[in-house]
Amino acid sequence: MQTLLDVILPVFLVIGFGYVAVWRGLFPVSGIDGVMKFTQNFAIPCLLFQAIARIDLSNSYDPRLLSSFYGGAALCFALGILGARVLFRRDWEDSVAIGFCCLFSNSILLGLPITERAYGPDALAGNYAILSFHAPFCYGLGITVMEFVRNRGQSGLSLLRNVSRAMFRNALVIAILGGFAVNLSGLPIPGVVDDALSLIVRAALPAALFALGGVLLQYKPEGDMKAILMVCAIALLVHPALVWSFGTMFDLPEAGFRSGVLTAAMAPGFNAYIFANMYGRARRVAASSVLIATGSSILTVWLWLTVLG
Repeated sequence: MQTLLDVILPVFLVIGFGYVAVWRGLFPVSGIDGVMKFTQNFAIPCLLFQAIARIDLSNSYDPRLLSSFYGGAALCFALGILGARVLFRRDWEDSVAIGFCCLFSNSILLGLPITERAYGPDALAGNYAILSFHAPFCYGLGITVMEFVRNRGQSGLSLLRNVSRAMFRNALVIAILGGFAVNLSGLPIPGVVDDALSLIVRAALPAALFALGGVLLQYKPEGDMKAILMVCAIALLVHPALVWSFGTMFDLPEAGFRSGVLTAAMAPGFNAYIFANMYGRARRVAASSVLIATGSSILTVWLWLTVLG
């Protein structure tokens, strides 16, 4: 119970403040859209750029951690697609969008603050290692499969062009690549620039959590409940269980094990809806899954934190 009170509830209270503020008319929807654009396109990319530019690559990038997390994520993507196709008779494009909901964990807005509150700032190296591949891996996989099913028979060059165009318009991907460039080149970030980045970074997570609450109010769960429950089960239970199994099999060190399992245990991120909206497919399932899974994760994350100890 203490874990629930000390670690999880403060994060969800900030989300709740945003939800109530928009619900009661204290903060406009247009303002929430602006805050979300600020966090998604500026503040969070700054956070990722600064974290990856500073991280010790030799100590943080454990192949066992990345294999455990992304092996589990890819399997959940496949399970989501097959479940939507076989169980619910959705067409292939809808099925890919639903599979993406099972693939894309809310690793930034929920994973970072919950891991930090549970284990301290020094425990985030594994989270940042996962995050540095998260957007490129998930968008790369999702866009590739979606473009393949949408344009069966197109040339490999055309497929590569469509995937690359979508990837390199993503602010998170650009920030991650920039962070790697600075880290690997050894170029120092000028002090005044680093200080400015730090000011923006401090606002990133609280502003994003507040905005997430306001966004969730706009998407009411309607219909498709069986598909939504499938997404919630895969995202909140199957993915962390797979990472737990792979991490145990690979003898993953405790810090990386905790980061991997906790990050996998997060609800689908808002990017799941962005992906569905980008293709105009399964938008109601994506929006409702983000809403219901985020609320349900209060209890499931508590369960995983209890098991992790």
